[in-house]
Amino acid sequence: MTERKKNPRSTKIGVVASAKMDKSIVVRVDRIVLHKLYKRYIRKSARFMAHDETNQCSVGDTVEIVESRPLSARKRWRLRRIVRAGVGTKQRPQATETA
Repeated sequence: MTERKKNPRSTKIGVVASAKMDKSIVVRVDRIVLHKLYKRYIRKSARFMAHDETNQCSVGDTVEIVESRPLSARKRWRLRRIVRAGVGTKQRPQATETA
């Protein structure tokens, strides 16, 4: 019998772009690539849907996500940890009317 080796799971670090869904976040991962013809650096970004079991992330947080099995039609990543909390990510309290 041959033993099957597991591939190490891929990880990415990005910024939370959306946290409006229940137990799901959208993470924007930026990268810088060199343009072939013009030899200038271009910033490219990709968006990944990730599973956030405890709903602890908010928009602007820097997070690390790890590859996982398919969790839904578009989710293939899980939240591993929050690297840094975003600035001003707390939601404002609702304004109350005084009459």
